[in-house]
Amino acid sequence: MNAQFITIEGLEGVGKTTQAEVLCHWLESRSIPYIRTREPGGTEIAEHIRTVVLSHHEEKMDPMTELLLVFAARQQHVETKIKPALRAGKWVVSDRFTDATYAYQGGGRQLDKAIIRELELFVLKDFQPDLTLWFDCDAELGLSRARARGELDRIETEAIDFFNRCRSAYTERQAENALRFIRLDASATINDVSKQLISELEKRYG
Repeated sequence: MNAQFITIEGLEGVGKTTQAEVLCHWLESRSIPYIRTREPGGTEIAEHIRTVVLSHHEEKMDPMTELLLVFAARQQHVETKIKPALRAGKWVVSDRFTDATYAYQGGGRQLDKAIIRELELFVLKDFQPDLTLWFDCDAELGLSRARARGELDRIETEAIDFFNRCRSAYTERQAENALRFIRLDASATINDVSKQLISELEKRYG
């Protein structure tokens, strides 16, 4: 099997980091070489852009500025890290990718999806994840978990309506990309979510 590009999606507080570790352990148990990364970020330059996107500023960030920054980071990330790893035979596990842009900037910020699609085609052409694992739970539950972790970044301080729109956009993305999108119930316990994840990986990859 060719090296796989797997993305992990979901709102704040759904346990993406924990389940990414479960996924990586699953890969290690099968001696599959991989790298783990995240968006925005993943490279030195992209991480600097991440800081700009997520930090609090006295100046309000325009939604289109946010969108362009995300895609600038993605361009650097894909060309200098993701594609080289895949070419080298390494699987790639990324905490978020373009689906998050449709969710947060499309759903949350209510930017035109057609604009996002134009940027996606310009930056990525036909490059897509092989598998997207969407960890889904009620936005209120996710935010309560996120708040328990400590200080919130700029996006995490948005109102609940913002995150409800993000979740709805994820639902749309799953419907539009049913072959690569798998929804997992992130409202369950950590162990139960991990069992769901491993079950789906076994069904997909054996």
